[in-house]
Amino acid sequence: MDPLVRFKDAYSKGIIPDGVYQLVLKRFPLVLSGIDRIEKASGIQYPVAYVEPSLVISSPNPNSYEYGILFARTIPIMFEDKFQVVIQISAPLIAYGLKGTIHAILAHEFLHFLDLMRKISKMELISDEISGNLFENAYSDETRLFEPRVVFKDRVLLNHITKKFPAGFRDYKLEDKVMKFWAEKDLPKSNVSLDTNTVKLSAESLSKIKLDPAFILKIQQLEEKSTKIHKKRLY
Repeated sequence: MDPLVRFKDAYSKGIIPDGVYQLVLKRFPLVLSGIDRIEKASGIQYPVAYVEPSLVISSPNPNSYEYGILFARTIPIMFEDKFQVVIQISAPLIAYGLKGTIHAILAHEFLHFLDLMRKISKMELISDEISGNLFENAYSDETRLFEPRVVFKDRVLLNHITKKFPAGFRDYKLEDKVMKFWAEKDLPKSNVSLDTNTVKLSAESLSKIKLDPAFILKIQQLEEKSTKIHKKRLY
């Protein structure tokens, strides 16, 4: 799969202007280098990723003025009885994000991917609840992820993650750029309600998913090490 296929399609339809199109193509190698870096630092293959040609905005409800920008999302899908995890990367992140920010967000979504696969391996993921409040959602997000320093053997990458995600991701300079150069120029936007941004897989669907035993073992080892670190923090 060409990760830029949806973005290129949007450009061919005149939805994305020339300047933005060229900027994203020029900076896309930052994504590829980030994925390669994460794979080397973790020893685990990165899931399928693609570029979403729109600014993805999330709000607690359609009538709320409170919103958050989702620069990337981890999306599990069932297609023809086959399970696939896809990482959606927004084009505005690629266009206006710093290298360290892009790599940190890619790594953060990779942690979501691992957490998702952990739950699936234990048949826990029938309905993964996500809070409708942006602050509560950020807190929940941090408490359920694998410990980054257990997963990634890359000090620079870990530094990017801890700086960008102390308690939910916020990068005000990036958000300002995205609003100025994307949102205010009426480029494509997608609205996702936090109430609908949930993972729901039936028990029947879960039973059909086959995971590599070596991959499951790796996840179990990372979970054990992460749990030990979390316990040390508590006591």
